[in-house]
Amino acid sequence: MRTPAEHWFPVRHYNLPLTLSCGQSFRWRNTPDGWEGVVAGKWVRLRPLRDGLQAFCAEPVSDWQWLADYLQLHVRLEDILQTFPAHDPHLQKAVQACFGLRLLRQEPWECLASFILSSTKQIPHIQQIIECLCLRFGAPVCVPPGHAPVYAFPEAATLARAGEEALRGCRMGFRARALQEAACRVAEGVLNLESLRHLDEAAARRQLMSLRGVGPKIANCVLLFAYGFPRAFPVDVWVRRALREAYFPRRRPTPRRLEAFIQSHFGPHAGYAQQYLFHYWRTGRAARRKIQ
Repeated sequence: MRTPAEHWFPVRHYNLPLTLSCGQSFRWRNTPDGWEGVVAGKWVRLRPLRDGLQAFCAEPVSDWQWLADYLQLHVRLEDILQTFPAHDPHLQKAVQACFGLRLLRQEPWECLASFILSSTKQIPHIQQIIECLCLRFGAPVCVPPGHAPVYAFPEAATLARAGEEALRGCRMGFRARALQEAACRVAEGVLNLESLRHLDEAAARRQLMSLRGVGPKIANCVLLFAYGFPRAFPVDVWVRRALREAYFPRRRPTPRRLEAFIQSHFGPHAGYAQQYLFHYWRTGRAARRKIQ
């Protein structure tokens, strides 16, 4: 029997529930014992503690850097927040309501595939599709005794071989074709996801948008959540609503005007600002504060 591993990470200003449930990653589940997910092919359980996080794995771990990198524990949140525009009451309210929300650094293939599957879907449905995909095509991971089986996210080569019809069996509909084509291009090396780290943001975005089903929003999600491009700013229905209600309440800006505003207003960590606005509007906190 493998000896389980436990580790405590000291970190301040880290709201684990918000970070794991805010729509940037889709495999975390809140259980009575903590938040459970799969990172780097390992089952992980996380618990928030005062000034830190407690992590559990079902197998021995000699170096926890992989998890620290995923959680971005080296980032000083206060430094990020200080770059936000000081005289923006909407963003400041979002920060107050969602303080401690962090950005993760995800594995690029899983992030890309997950957001291809997210198109026009709500978070619970995205989670269901991905869970089915992992169950059917993912490799089993080590879990604690008595725990239900858990599976890693399938590799691109596995999904490329599976074919479109088999993928449709995971209830992803028309997204199956886009996912299967992306898997083929990644597996064959036509799209080298690792190389995108070394490109500038615009070039990396063009590479991602060469894929079927990947527009600016999905590309920016991958740039932000997998590669850490700090100015990548995904605009979905909730962010668009936040931008229009908060910054353009009496007029409808053109896409070019909206893009120019995003690039000039939110600063060097615009992607972080986006996630605060997204979660603030999506969860209804903004509406409740208006009522108050």
